[in-house]
Amino acid sequence: MIIISLLLLASLLPHLTFTARVNVGIVNGTEAIPHSRPYMVSLQKYDQHICGGFLISDEFVLTAAHCWTGYPDILTVVVGAHDLKNSKDSYRVEVKSYIPHQYCPFCSDRNDIMLLRLQKKVKLNNNVTLISLPKECEDVKMNTLCSVAGWGIKEMNGRTSSRLMEANTTTIKNKVCKCKWGSEYFQASQMICAHGDGGSCIGDSGGPLVCGNTAVGVTSFVDITGCNSPQLPNVYTKISAYLPWIHQIIRNIK
Repeated sequence: MIIISLLLLASLLPHLTFTARVNVGIVNGTEAIPHSRPYMVSLQKYDQHICGGFLISDEFVLTAAHCWTGYPDILTVVVGAHDLKNSKDSYRVEVKSYIPHQYCPFCSDRNDIMLLRLQKKVKLNNNVTLISLPKECEDVKMNTLCSVAGWGIKEMNGRTSSRLMEANTTTIKNKVCKCKWGSEYFQASQMICAHGDGGSCIGDSGGPLVCGNTAVGVTSFVDITGCNSPQLPNVYTKISAYLPWIHQIIRNIK
C-alpha cells in the first residue's frame, strides 16, 4: 500500500510506473457551471496552477498543508476564476502569510490543513464569495452525497484543466475507511474518506469536500495506484476537527 499526497504525485509522474489503469484529475467529472462555486481559488506557483483552495473569509483561504510545506515557494491565489486561461473575471492576490498546522506527511496524525492570509482583502461579489464551515463537533453523516471540484489533470501525464471540473462523491463509514487504509494512515478523528463515480486527483489538493452548502473536508491524499480507487478511497482532512485552531488564528489576526 502506498499513500501519496496529490501534489507530490504530480511531481513524481514522469518517474513512476503504474501497474493498473488509473483515473486522474476530477475523474469522470463534468465542467462546473461557470462561477457556480465562487468560493474556489487556484493556488499558483510561477503563474501555474498547483493546488485548489477555498475562501472562508475575505482575507483567508483554507487549503492543504502539503501544497506549500516542503515546497516553500511564494504562492499567489487566483480568485473569481472558472477558466484559468481567461482572466476577464478573475484576479490574482499575493499570499501575506502561510499558516500550516503541525503537518506530518507520513503520519496517521497528518494535520494536512493550512490557512493562507492574503495580502489584501478580496472584494466579494457574484463571482467571489465565501463558503460556510461546519460547527464544532458537527460531523457529516456517512453515506452523504457530497461533491468535489478542481483544476486537476484529466489524464495521466496530461496538463491541468483550465476549466473548473466537478464530481459527486459519497462519504464512507469510518470503520470501512480504517479497514481499507489501516490505522497507520487513516485516523477517523481527523479524516473523512469518500468515493463515487468521480473524484479528486492530481492538482485537486486543497480543494473542499462540499456537503450541502458546507465545506466539511480538505482534499488530502490518495492511493498512488489509482485516484478515486474503491479499494483505497480518497481521503480528506476533517475541517470540524480543526475549527478551534482556525477560529483562533483568524481571531488573533483581526
